[in-house]
Amino acid sequence: MITMNNIFKNILLGSIALCLLLSGPGCKYLDVAPDNLLTSDMLWETRANAEGYLNQVYGRIGIPADDYTMLGGSDETSCSIPGVNVRHMTSGNWNAQSNYWYYWGQNYAGIRQSIVFEQNIDKISDVVIGADLKKQYKAEALFLRGWFYWKLLRQYGPFVKITGQLSLNEDYNKYPRAPFNECVEHINDLLDRAAANLPATWSSSSNYGRANKASCLAVKSQLTLWAASPLWNGNPRFASLKNKDGVALAPSQYDVNKWRAAANAAKAVIDLTGYRLFTNLDEGDSQFDPYLSFRNLFLTNWNTEILFSTNMAGSWQWGHEVRCAPKPGGYDMQNATQNVVDAFYMRNGRTIDDPLSQYVETGFVQVDDPANWGKSKDGLNRGYVKGNANMYANREARFYVSIQYNGKPVLPALTQDDRNFFSSDVNKDGTGRAEFYYSGKSGVGVNNNGDITGYDVLKNVSPASNIRTSAVVYRPFIHLRLAEMYLNYAEALNEIEPNNPDVLKYVNLVRQRAGVPDLQVVYPAAVGNQNEMRKRLLQERQVELAFEGDRYFTLIRRLMMNDSKVQTIYRMNTITNDGNQGFAFTDFNKRTLLQTRVWNDKMYLFPIAQSDIDKNASLVQNPGW
Repeated sequence: MITMNNIFKNILLGSIALCLLLSGPGCKYLDVAPDNLLTSDMLWETRANAEGYLNQVYGRIGIPADDYTMLGGSDETSCSIPGVNVRHMTSGNWNAQSNYWYYWGQNYAGIRQSIVFEQNIDKISDVVIGADLKKQYKAEALFLRGWFYWKLLRQYGPFVKITGQLSLNEDYNKYPRAPFNECVEHINDLLDRAAANLPATWSSSSNYGRANKASCLAVKSQLTLWAASPLWNGNPRFASLKNKDGVALAPSQYDVNKWRAAANAAKAVIDLTGYRLFTNLDEGDSQFDPYLSFRNLFLTNWNTEILFSTNMAGSWQWGHEVRCAPKPGGYDMQNATQNVVDAFYMRNGRTIDDPLSQYVETGFVQVDDPANWGKSKDGLNRGYVKGNANMYANREARFYVSIQYNGKPVLPALTQDDRNFFSSDVNKDGTGRAEFYYSGKSGVGVNNNGDITGYDVLKNVSPASNIRTSAVVYRPFIHLRLAEMYLNYAEALNEIEPNNPDVLKYVNLVRQRAGVPDLQVVYPAAVGNQNEMRKRLLQERQVELAFEGDRYFTLIRRLMMNDSKVQTIYRMNTITNDGNQGFAFTDFNKRTLLQTRVWNDKMYLFPIAQSDIDKNASLVQNPGW
């Protein structure tokens, strides 16, 4: 049995140069160069080579920690480094030759390899790999093919459907893009076939990271929600998207039944046995703690909420930790925006603009909260502590897990000396409070970076890591988890049956794990009101799935990217000299415009590279590019 813990390590194929088909950014579904330096017969003689090949296909799965979805493509984050690709994108300064985050070829390389694997695995004797294991491996290859096609559909829209290996003499101009509905059907078929021969869960942690039935059904949930949403459900913007023979690639009519399909797909995941929302009680704690429950979900391997994930040692974790940490230990690069900070609820479950929320915009906390709200058993302060800004006090637990704000102790620093490394001399008290104010160690006056927001992303950062020494804890990158399925289900169901009690049931399960009151308790007017409930569900999604890549795609599929509120990005007042007042500088906590981003509706789809358009005469470009 292979283990996906080794997926990105050196894996048996030292002499097999599969990387040949990675060379160049061209049309990879047209690339028929040899996969390896061994003969085909040699490759399919041994179990080690075959399993190594499957590992290579898994290795095509990207970790989007560094891509546009997490680094500034939506209103939840901004990259503080001028001139990076995502800043060009949000300035509208890109085109079909830019090739920003061009995953077209990478996904087709994975598709082609999955086909090669599926069509050749039976060459190996059943004595070497048993028939049942071959069936499982084929199912995993089918899942991976469905995964790569799903990624193509989400980023570029209708794709070129390839169902077999192409010959050297193939007329590639005969491969146009398939209509959207046909693409959806093809992915669903691949995932259904895969799910039929995979277990709902794996019984051994040695299989951690492998696809199972839950992974297949979860992708189907994402796919059907995408198809039901306004982007592809009768969107007039895509009326011109046609192949050269006039075949329309986008559905022209709205179909409410697509919401039913989305609801059913999400419920199919929910109904699987063996999965539940993770809490700290799963780690042996005797008392429920919403902070630890949400934080440790992303740090704990093999937990009951994970539907599909990837583990890598020291790679994305190190980059994430350094990217998100304040200076001087980190890059202070992946900044949370004031927009997303404002989206988090108060402890009482209300939005900050609610008169009943008890939110205080100005001033500082004068005394510690006697109830120690926001403090967990690790003893670190979570906001309601003397000297912190009132705007960070009394917020919900997910806020403290997700946001590194001015004055919050830096988590990835283990010893008192390590924490003091992040503090100016006047603040060296062993807590290592992040100094985002002008004269602070992470401030504009010290680092000459006027683009910081006054916040870093903290979610997914392990408190056991130490940025000062680059010591990072091994943990999963979660691609799919159960809470997303709950929110998918509630959103889809609200579009067809807003009075269905399951709408409240599943959004409330997410809120309960977060430690906030049920939705109907604080906002009873949303119950049964489709428009109001839609608003509440999308905000719940914004908070629960913050910094996981979902916000970008939710805004895309809901056709919300052209909203001026989404494109107007705010920060704290990091650029005004505090006169060495430090944390006591009252003007820091004032919303300040960071940037007004540029949006053009053509950007709802990424462009296909002109170099690929040139190689296939039947391949049409996305509208506007």
